[in-house]
Amino acid sequence: MNLPFAFDPRRDLPALLRAAGRELGATAALLVAALSAMAFLSIAEEVAEGETRVVDLAILDALRQPGRPRDLIGPDWLHVAAIDITSLGSLAVLSLLILLAFSFLVCLRRWGEGLLLLVGAGGGVAISQGLKLLFGRQRPDMDYRVVEAVNASFPSGHAMLSAVVFLTLGALGARFAERKRLKALALGAAVTLSLLVGLSRIYLGVHWASDVLAGWCVGATWAMACWLAAFAWTRWRSRSIPKNISKEAEV
Repeated sequence: MNLPFAFDPRRDLPALLRAAGRELGATAALLVAALSAMAFLSIAEEVAEGETRVVDLAILDALRQPGRPRDLIGPDWLHVAAIDITSLGSLAVLSLLILLAFSFLVCLRRWGEGLLLLVGAGGGVAISQGLKLLFGRQRPDMDYRVVEAVNASFPSGHAMLSAVVFLTLGALGARFAERKRLKALALGAAVTLSLLVGLSRIYLGVHWASDVLAGWCVGATWAMACWLAAFAWTRWRSRSIPKNISKEAEV
């Protein structure tokens, strides 16, 4: 019996492993997006019903000196560090990072990655503001706040936008990196920065813990959705371009 093709392990196995790796990445991104979306819906339902109020208030009180809401626990250097870290999730700082990263991608003529970054960030801002208007949740009392804050509380815009921007930049960095250690470093740094920004918002008393959790969930969902869209577009382009070239050659 003659097979239509002969499988050569030395020739075909590396290609199969690379294809499996690409599909595994897309599957993981889809799983993260789905789980994050489900988590957000669960948190949003509990917030709307007021079920998170007791836990949120208990977390804020645990981060303050007993009976003194304005006095944070921990040394003074930690207070200053929290203020510095929380600024990493501000719209001004994130906009500057996006502008620099986009300029870098344009110089490399990576228009697709640059567009992904802009769409991800712009869409994240729109989603964040829309959800804030929809829920209209009040922030913690002024006695708990160490820094000023505007707009509604749910979800945390700092947590969400930092997740969107840093995860997108981390994914792009992992894509450019050749070594697995560098890929892991890029993604690990992105996740760490997102977590630190969100935790600083709780510590400084400008957000409830449920706000930050919801922000992380929405940010991760949107970042993975943008990544999957870019992945699907790249796959479609890689399949369509050869066909177009072959048709032009025939003509």
